[in-house]
Amino acid sequence: MTITVKFFASLREAVGRGEVEVDAARAETAEGAWRLAAGGKPIPDNVLVAVNLEYTHLGASVQAGDEVAFFPPVTGG
Repeated sequence: MTITVKFFASLREAVGRGEVEVDAARAETAEGAWRLAAGGKPIPDNVLVAVNLEYTHLGASVQAGDEVAFFPPVTGG
């Protein structure tokens, strides 16, 4: 069973891909999903994470069938 991991904006460019499937049993958390999907790239400070379209934290549990999305910090005015 897998988890879909998506990278948006500058994270997509940094990681070199927009979407990847990872083994759910190895991921366990959103941070684990990043580790498996990002090819050794470190997690940037203040990264935003969502699991199944709801913002959460890097320690959030993930399971098979989930979608984990990573976004760079957003600023504006």
